[in-house]
Amino acid sequence: MKLRNTLIAYGFLLPALVLMGIYTFFPIVFGTYLGFTEYNVITPPRFVGLENFRTLLGESYFWSGLWNSIRYILVVPVIQLVSIAVAMLVNRQLPGIGGFRTAYYIPVVSSFAVVGLMWGWMYDQFGPVNFVLKTLGLVKNPTNLLLNPALALYAVMFVTLWKGIGYYMVLYLAGLQSIDRSYEEAALIDGANRWQVFWNVTLPLLRPIILICSLLSTISAIKVFEEIFVMTGGGPAGSTYTALYFIYSKAFQDFKYGEAAAAGLVVAVVSLFFSILNFKYTRGGQIS
Repeated sequence: MKLRNTLIAYGFLLPALVLMGIYTFFPIVFGTYLGFTEYNVITPPRFVGLENFRTLLGESYFWSGLWNSIRYILVVPVIQLVSIAVAMLVNRQLPGIGGFRTAYYIPVVSSFAVVGLMWGWMYDQFGPVNFVLKTLGLVKNPTNLLLNPALALYAVMFVTLWKGIGYYMVLYLAGLQSIDRSYEEAALIDGANRWQVFWNVTLPLLRPIILICSLLSTISAIKVFEEIFVMTGGGPAGSTYTALYFIYSKAFQDFKYGEAAAAGLVVAVVSLFFSILNFKYTRGGQIS
């Protein structure tokens, strides 16, 4: 009977395991192997050992792109704080709150091609963003923010922030609604104010959700590509060139798949490092 139940369970798991094997495990194994080969699709992979990694050491575009990808992590704490604040805001039983939640989620399901074109227009020299900045006296001579090497990366970061808030808001909202209200009510009865309840009760109970969200957003920040591809193409002057854009250009423009795979392995190691930091500083149930 036990064997029969086990076989039935694995029978249900088999389709998912096959798909994961084809689309997840095989690409990981094959991509790792390619990182140690010279491969251009036309000829079979030729093992070259660590040669691709030695080549990467002299690739200034890769290292500047990796640095930009790491800088992109600056968006992570901001998007988490804003998402928690919005989740707290919409976690209320008010008339029309469902429509308010939907409005925040619309950017998440919007195509990035559309989002990129829209924000490209908004960042234009004569677009709404520059109009507001000039009206407030923050700029005297408006310029296209995406053509400014000092501001372009931060302009793209803001678009990532705007588009991602709704996604993380839903996760935090689910976390807030899973918290037993009796904990907060007990704290209020004991004399705690709303801020103390949030800091000492709500936030610690949200710690598992914070870990998941910060982990997802950190990995997404390091592997940012869509925003760069649609909005700036790595410019101006390489100021928005990221590690994944380097991998894309090496693989699909230069057809150096071995070097692209090696760069992907380096990015994976960097992502793993920051993931470990996330686990170290956000896991547990108490605020350190």
